Amino acid sequence: MWHDRSPDRRVKDSLRRVTMKSLKVELPFWVRAVLLVGVLCIVAGAGLVAYRYYEKPVTLTVAVGSLDGEARQTASLIAGRLATTDSPVRLKVENSGNVLDAAKAFAAGKADLAVVRADVGDLSQARTVTMTTHGVVMIVAPPGSSITSIAKLRDHTVGVVGGEINHGVVEALKKEYDLGRSNVTFKDIMPSDARRAVQAKEVAALLLVVPLTDRYLSLVRGLFKESATAGPVLIPIDSAGAIADTKGPYESFDIPKGTLRGAPPVPDNDVTTLRVTYYLVANRHLNADVIADLARRIMGVRRDLVGEDPQLAGIAAPELDADAYISAHPGAAAFFNGTQQSFMDRYGNAIYLTPMALGALASIFAAAWRFLGVRSNEAAHPTLDAFCALPGRIRSVTDESELNAIENEVDSLLRTQLARTAGQEEGAAEAQALIAAAQRLDNLIHHRRVMLAGRAGVG
Repeated sequence: MWHDRSPDRRVKDSLRRVTMKSLKVELPFWVRAVLLVGVLCIVAGAGLVAYRYYEKPVTLTVAVGSLDGEARQTASLIAGRLATTDSPVRLKVENSGNVLDAAKAFAAGKADLAVVRADVGDLSQARTVTMTTHGVVMIVAPPGSSITSIAKLRDHTVGVVGGEINHGVVEALKKEYDLGRSNVTFKDIMPSDARRAVQAKEVAALLLVVPLTDRYLSLVRGLFKESATAGPVLIPIDSAGAIADTKGPYESFDIPKGTLRGAPPVPDNDVTTLRVTYYLVANRHLNADVIADLARRIMGVRRDLVGEDPQLAGIAAPELDADAYISAHPGAAAFFNGTQQSFMDRYGNAIYLTPMALGALASIFAAAWRFLGVRSNEAAHPTLDAFCALPGRIRSVTDESELNAIENEVDSLLRTQLARTAGQEEGAAEAQALIAAAQRLDNLIHHRRVMLAGRAGVG
């Protein structure tokens, strides 16, 4: 089939193949339009996905626990409020039983957050988000008891309400007052058995750690039989300041006069004791922006719902000092210190520097591309264009001198292109294509010359 074609036809086919390989193919308008629309759709879709991902609420699991279930109710109230206000941070409340179990679940990595007491559990990974309340240590003896100081607990048994949860307080008291030598016995008691143990005189006093709220003070009063003239006896911890000075979880605190009863007041004077803080803590690896937003939302919930749940009144900023017993989470510290970064503060540098970095990378890439010797075939385009125009001229030649001029023109174009690509590896393929095209043109010139000579002989 190939040999049946005329020389001019073969030249045309050869030049077409060279042109398709070397020249940039011009796409039709509709193809370019479809490609542009497709690219725009992809970019818009990617932007929408990124927006939805950015706006998707972050759900954090919070472990809570208390002997009376109050902590779970309060946490559920906060979680419900966050959900109804379309907060970007949501809470999933997990009831762990008591505050010790909540601390254990947090330490085991089963929860992102937890409501814990500063003296309970392994809190090495914990960073505070908010303070939730204070627990006050009360050592309470029945009405009419002669035990009015810790020294008078000698040879007596103290019931520890809550058991293991309050072992930290017990150890602090034993160490400070050397209660082992005083033969003071501490016995773990469940809250439901506390009243019976007092009435049966199994214990001479009870040790509790409770917030000073009406709910818990009522529970304390309910553990003892009161009379119109006598109330429970609060035993002071006179060395509370010394215990607090160890920079542990405890601080000295005075229970105000009349806390348990107003008339006659019980106690009849301020009573020195210890206080320990309850915190909402977060894993230290959690994103600072998420925790900052959570702290902001919780403080908003406190403001809106404190009338429904008085327990929310205890929510406040945690201790932000560098030497705090439990350090504040960086996100919470930023919110409470007013140093939380805005969107532009966080990403402004990236927004400004990204185009510069991309431009620099493009320049480096272009330089590397040139260094590797990679270039386009545009240098060969003028020569190929000229070669493509020659077959038509050759077919229309009627004089030998014109053929000679075209032949000289082909030689000149070929020499110029070969000189331009000399010594360049990437120009070898172009040179071969041009030589092949020149050979086809020579065949076409020769064929035309034969035709012209034949016509002259006939004439």
